[in-house]
Amino acid sequence: MWRQARGRSPTLVEGQTADTPPKANEPPWTRPWWQPSEGNGATLFYIVMIHALALVGLVLFPLPGWRALAVALAVAAIGGVGTSVCYHRCLAHRSLRLNPVVENVLIFFTIFNASGAPLTWVAQHRNHHAKADTAEDISSPRYGGFWWAHIRWVYQWSGSEIRRWCPDLDKPRYRIWRPLQIPIILLSIFSGLVMGWEGFFWIGAIRLVYVLHFQMFVNSLLHMTPGLPEGVDSSRNLWWLGPLQLGAWGENWHRNHHGDANSARFGRRRRQIDIGWYVIRGLKSLRLASDVRLPKEFRKLARGVKREMDVVSSPFVISEGKEAP
Repeated sequence: MWRQARGRSPTLVEGQTADTPPKANEPPWTRPWWQPSEGNGATLFYIVMIHALALVGLVLFPLPGWRALAVALAVAAIGGVGTSVCYHRCLAHRSLRLNPVVENVLIFFTIFNASGAPLTWVAQHRNHHAKADTAEDISSPRYGGFWWAHIRWVYQWSGSEIRRWCPDLDKPRYRIWRPLQIPIILLSIFSGLVMGWEGFFWIGAIRLVYVLHFQMFVNSLLHMTPGLPEGVDSSRNLWWLGPLQLGAWGENWHRNHHGDANSARFGRRRRQIDIGWYVIRGLKSLRLASDVRLPKEFRKLARGVKREMDVVSSPFVISEGKEAP
């Protein structure tokens, strides 16, 4: 089982060849890597296209100018904040509420990073948490191997039903983003042309490839703890991944997150940098975020302090040196 997760090809069913499409009841990772699931052909085309463009861009402009690089990093970082704070913590786990304007701005930049529409992202993520580390997990490296968890599931998984996994978000304010995906992604790919061909490649395809892989490492690398039985949480923390995730720095504390999925704070210790949490604290101080859920240990501590304060403020508490009324 673990051997597949280390990169070996999944075992084919008897009588099946690499070119034989899997049957309906067969796992999707048995499908040849180049065969998308129904309706996902455009996703595979997009992935191939941006990798091809990024390769050409790296050959033509291996060292970008500081302006193109700065814009690419800034846009990638804002989109990373959108994925981590808005999609992941706010919408998927309801660990905070965001001001509607802030929420929509973050959704735009998340789609600009090609992370998908909010309804699709949330449905897939909630499905993952419900089935984590089982054969029904949408992106488990334990069963499909590294590449399945890292990229193949994006265009070979049949999809998670929105009505089942996020009926609370199935509203016009979130549905509207679905038809806007393609124009926003086209804008993302071509907007760098305002800075010339160097900007086209670095602000477009190279940025998109970078963001894609360093976000997907959460599904692959951060779920590759060997030697565990089915259903046992394989998530882990990986400190060095954080700085490479830019605005999504904090998603690398994945074991912390799986241990308390409804907490808005992923970093548990002071040295565990969590950009998303710092953004949330800043937004809360500006009254642009509310109902922020703390980790379990902090919630327990807060309840304990509240009980003590209730006892101290009670009119039935007898202060030292005084008689009861």
